[in-house]
Amino acid sequence: MTLRLAINGYGRIGRCFFRALQESPLRDKISIVAINEPADLDSIAYLTRFDSTHGRFPLPVETRGNSLVVDGCEIPVFHAQTPQGVPWGELGVDILLECSGRYAYRHELQQFLDAGCKRLMLSHPGQGAEDVDFTAVYGINQQGLSGQERIVSAASCTTNAVVPVLSVLHEAFGVENVLLTTLHSVMNDQPLIDGYHHSDLRRTRSAMQSLVPVSTGLARGVERLMPQLAGRVQAKAIRVPVLNVSAIDLALTLERPASVAEINACLIEASRNFPGLLAYSDEPHASTDFNHNAHSAIVDGGQTRVSGRHLASLMVWFDNEWGFANRMLDIAAYWQKRWQD
Repeated sequence: MTLRLAINGYGRIGRCFFRALQESPLRDKISIVAINEPADLDSIAYLTRFDSTHGRFPLPVETRGNSLVVDGCEIPVFHAQTPQGVPWGELGVDILLECSGRYAYRHELQQFLDAGCKRLMLSHPGQGAEDVDFTAVYGINQQGLSGQERIVSAASCTTNAVVPVLSVLHEAFGVENVLLTTLHSVMNDQPLIDGYHHSDLRRTRSAMQSLVPVSTGLARGVERLMPQLAGRVQAKAIRVPVLNVSAIDLALTLERPASVAEINACLIEASRNFPGLLAYSDEPHASTDFNHNAHSAIVDGGQTRVSGRHLASLMVWFDNEWGFANRMLDIAAYWQKRWQD
């Protein structure tokens, strides 16, 4: 049975998800039946066809009437500003992907369900644990999906990157405390030049001229997925002037002593057990090497450090757009299996 998806918010993640589907073996089992995006149709088609980060779209793209036509398949496009503005029920949508980032509270998300959506998947965390039925990080806890959920979050790109690594290290050595520093590529909530762009004054500064510290909910996200670390995780984030690919500087204290070689050996073995999700490399990398890389995380073994045998530091790379979009695709396919069981 074909899984029918729709996308609400056709920005970076919405378009990456759409493209990831076209490049996936799942494309014959999943179809996009609608897109809701306030932008005009010509702009939508243009930014589907051409992407400064991921290159040209691999299939022909055109418009016809009020539809986006991709490789001959018509996808109706709506421009509604509210959840009620699209007839989701009439479209037969199995899962609506909420990729606008505008809705995070339960009462806001409920509006999509009331408007006819059967199920909702967020491309961002719920504001609180009670705002979603389940938060899924594929490869870690997707088995917890029962199929009865109505609202599921795919967490965040950074949570998807760091939780697999932390889970492996916690099982192997025990983790006492964690300090995460995300070096994240620029985002749309930053201006190209200084301007009145955000209530966070740091985000009023030019994205392309400075390293910009910003707030992050990563610690809360990690503890939500790994409650055994509750109260022992801290995080900060710095936006860096690159278009794509981010990194996490992961510092942690271990319960059991470990050497660089032991930590790396553990992560090499884990990469074999999580193919397509966790990778390992000890090549002398720069961030651009991981553009369009679908892994959730790539451990840079050449950057592993240990001080005093209990204090460890690791570098984890991830394509914050492409890896996360592919995990959303994995969750959608797995969720369907669960409700069909």
